[in-house]
Amino acid sequence: MASIKPKAPGYLQGRGYQRPKAVISDREIRFKCFLQNTIIDVLRARPGWQEVQGEEEWDFYWCDREWMLANYDTIFLQEHQKILHFRNHYELTRKNLMVKNLKRMRKQVEREQGKTEGQSLDFFPSTFELPSEYHIFVEEFKKNPGIVWIMKPAAKSQGRGIFLFRKLKDITDWKKGEYQPLQDPNIPKDVPETYVVQRYIENPYLIGGRKFDLRVYVLVVSFNPLKAWLYRGGFARFSNTRYSLDSIEDNYIHLTNVAVQKTAPDYDPEKGCKWSTQQLRKYLTAKHGVEKMNQIFRDIDNIIIRSLQSVQKIIINDKHCFEMYGYDILLDDQLKLWLIEINASPSLTASGKEDYDLKFGLLDDVLNVLDLENRLQGTEKRIGGWDLLWDDGLVYAEDPAPEGSICTVCSTNSFLGCHNDRRQQLREIYNTSLASKKNDSYQAVTSAALKK
Repeated sequence: MASIKPKAPGYLQGRGYQRPKAVISDREIRFKCFLQNTIIDVLRARPGWQEVQGEEEWDFYWCDREWMLANYDTIFLQEHQKILHFRNHYELTRKNLMVKNLKRMRKQVEREQGKTEGQSLDFFPSTFELPSEYHIFVEEFKKNPGIVWIMKPAAKSQGRGIFLFRKLKDITDWKKGEYQPLQDPNIPKDVPETYVVQRYIENPYLIGGRKFDLRVYVLVVSFNPLKAWLYRGGFARFSNTRYSLDSIEDNYIHLTNVAVQKTAPDYDPEKGCKWSTQQLRKYLTAKHGVEKMNQIFRDIDNIIIRSLQSVQKIIINDKHCFEMYGYDILLDDQLKLWLIEINASPSLTASGKEDYDLKFGLLDDVLNVLDLENRLQGTEKRIGGWDLLWDDGLVYAEDPAPEGSICTVCSTNSFLGCHNDRRQQLREIYNTSLASKKNDSYQAVTSAALKK
């Protein structure tokens, strides 16, 4: 990731300026949550937090995207309030807009810095938006006869509406309009649903003969200046069936979404189809060596940073908002990484105990980063399982690699798939805070958190 450089020599932790924080007074933190899965468990288990309903006042709201679109422009947020999602988060999470913004940025980088630098954005497949770019796609299709393409609704998730094809006649039904209209109140009902068509990655990296992709979690607390955290944990999602291009209509082969795989007749809910990112990192190291493995994970950092930069000037920044993205990244058999999509609402429903533990820790640490309790100093580069990757510039690691890690050389503050001793790390933060705080009620709440 040599092409992404800090803006000043010796840059370590941002500009040093810390925006004054809005501190909640000595009372319970009131929260609302529209989901009834892992996140509600995390919120209800958090010491000093109290759930509110209906029109009651709140400090923190884990809202859905539809509520955000319907209400954000008509409400006034108090200084201390925090809410999930930026106003136009879809600039990065709708498949067509994501590619549009990446294409625009690649052209800009090539124009200003040259084509070599523009190659740092060569991580998404050839993509066209339909119906608006249908004729351009047909021209490209005819230049590459026999390859496989994949069709995806631009604004749907969990594998819904996706299919593969080799022949133009296979999308005749779509072209005639025989598809579901987009259920979006902001779009007229007579407007066709937008799809993207992408060149399918026909040579995925296989483990045990099965295709997989990688789910990576990224937390953005500001777009101006850009400040992004990378979570150490994550997982590889495997298909339930051995890979083959002989059956492109079989979604159990080609789609790794858990929502798809769990409907397979021979799916084992106890075993599932996941590896932890740490398991994957160890496997790649054993197979290809430390240097290759480190390059793969540096390329993941590049994908994250470049994609966020592509919308940095477009996203409506608001200090009340934050975003937890779920990146889906594919590795091919040449060890090249491909960004498949970015999810604004990655699934928080656990598929098993290990998955629940991962997501509980992930979400608990999101709240630790947001710090409504005012425990942090503001200069932390690690909070629980989150490592500060970008803070108006690339963040470098000062400390050695984590104990037990196979990541022996980490110049940037990026430890995806490395040892995650989040409880010990949080205990150190809380102990430091306790030493500097004199408020008895604060100490009581923080002491309770240490016992979790």
